[in-house]
Amino acid sequence: MTKTITFNELRRIKAQLPEGTMHKIASRLNLNVETVRNYFGGTDYNKGEAIGFHREQGPDGGIVTLDDTTILDLAYEILDQESIQKV
Repeated sequence: MTKTITFNELRRIKAQLPEGTMHKIASRLNLNVETVRNYFGGTDYNKGEAIGFHREQGPDGGIVTLDDTTILDLAYEILDQESIQKV
């Protein structure tokens, strides 16, 4: 399923994730950790792949279309778990 989100919102989500989340998501999905970082706007394509991330310039960092929301869904799941643990 595709999703459209602003680039800055995608970066805010990444910034809220607890330390080690990129490794956790990469391990769970059997991906290179740099590929997961690239999904959140990283640009290290020598170590990781581009994975369904399409960006158009515009306000709030531009618009990003994600071809597959699996990584984003896992990030939201981890954020939800973190908020439950803090309560």
